[in-house]
Formats: sequence, C-alpha cells, structure tokens
Amino acid sequence: MCRWLAYSGNPVRPEELLYEPSRSLIEQSRRATPDAAIANGDGFGLGWYGLHQSPGLFRSASPAWGDSNLRELSSQIRSPLFLAHVRAATGTPVQQTNCHPFRHGSWLFVHNGFIAEYPRLRRDLLLTVDPGLFTGIGGSTDSEVMFYLALTFGLAEDPLGGLERMAGFVEAAGYRIGVEHPLQMTIGLSDGERIYAVRYASGPVANTLFVSSSVQDLRLLYPEDERFRHLSQDARVVVSEPLIDLPGLWQEIPPSTALVVQDGPDLDTSFRPQPPR
Repeated sequence: MCRWLAYSGNPVRPEELLYEPSRSLIEQSRRATPDAAIANGDGFGLGWYGLHQSPGLFRSASPAWGDSNLRELSSQIRSPLFLAHVRAATGTPVQQTNCHPFRHGSWLFVHNGFIAEYPRLRRDLLLTVDPGLFTGIGGSTDSEVMFYLALTFGLAEDPLGGLERMAGFVEAAGYRIGVEHPLQMTIGLSDGERIYAVRYASGPVANTLFVSSSVQDLRLLYPEDERFRHLSQDARVVVSEPLIDLPGLWQEIPPSTALVVQDGPDLDTSFRPQPPR
C-alpha cells in the first residue's frame, strides 16, 4: 500500500508535513502498519506549484527516509500547493519513472491502490490512451495508465468526470475477464488551483483517506497549539493516514466519495464510475 498527502493553503515548507509530525509521511514510509506488511521503500516523489504554471517535480527510486536531497529541498522551498507520495511497488519495477506524482502540463496525479490482474489488462488499457498523449507515459505502472486514461476521457475539462469514466472503463475491462473487484484506489489530483481527492474501491473495502478540519475549528479546539497559528484559514491537508494523533483534527472521507479542496467552501460529492463517452 502506497501513501500520499496533498496540501493547499498559504505557502509552507513541505518539510512541515513530510518530516515534522509524529506520524509524518517519511515516518510512515519506513514503519509498516498492521495492515501493511512492508515499508514504503520503493521510491518517492514531491510535486509542487511555485513560479511557473507547470509544477516542479522531484522523484527518486530510493527510500524516502534515506534521501538527503529530499530533506534539503523540502526545507528550502515554500509552496501553496504540493503533493507527495511514498511507494510500495505492486509488481512493476522499482525505477524513477514509476514514482509518483505523475505530471502532465499543469496536472499532478498520485494514487494508492491497484488494478487487479493488471498484467492481463495492460495491453487493452494502454491501447485506449489517446495517441496524442501516449508518448507522455514514461513508466510501467497501472497508476500512470489510470492517469492517462483519465486524461483521454476528458480530465482536463471535467476532472471528476474524467476520473469516473476512467474508473468505469477499468472496471468494465476487469469484469470482462472475470475479475471480481478490479479497482482499488485513492487518488490525489491537482491543476495548481484545486485538489481533487477520491476514495473508491470495486469491492467492499476501500483504502483510507482523510482531510484535515478547518483551521478555524482547530484553533478553537487547541488555542495553545502553535502548529496552527501560521496556517491560513483555508489551509487543508488530505492524507492516506493521519500524520498526528489529535482528536478532531482528521475527518475520514467516506468510500465512493470525491472531495474538491478549493477557494471558498470545499465540495464533496458521490463518486460513481461510468462508461466513457
């Protein structure tokens, strides 16, 4: 099981979420939990928005906990929106091109989960990717193919619709070859303005996903906690697993739900895979 996080708000150092919390993403990457038999040591990535429309990207196939360059970079840059991911490979090689986030134009994409029986489905899924997008695929993971299928199915114009059509297409392909539960996923997606987060599974159990409570509520709950003082009112963090154990901080995103973190009120809506147009 991979793990990821996404942040949106006033500019902060990624180090504040990657390293400083007691259950930081880096700490999670090296300590397996009861439901994860192995550590997330098969690479990592950090994608952030800054001076250009296209986001910055730093990825490596080395374990995140031992990479000094990640520590240096995350302590020096400040960004109002970034995504980070630590990888546990599910059958594809440990190499830089297989590390998340994946980038296309202004978009960043991270994924936790899998396509069941992916080796049997891979050819048909790849052949469905728009030829104009196909050369952008650099690795061999099911996650990257999911991203490019969503782009093929209109993600740029309709992000949630593109993800729903991707999920519907993958499920239909799996059902055709007899896969009972083809898809397991939590997805983080951003265009530099919003974070789109999705929790979904074809079967009865979906990987966890959480979003932080409003900063205003947290300041009322914990008026003496200095960690919340420098954050803007609209700051939000979406995580695979909570970074710190603090009652009231995390709200679990229900299965089959999509969340949009944006200026103004956040939007949550049902997520229903559908056949692509």
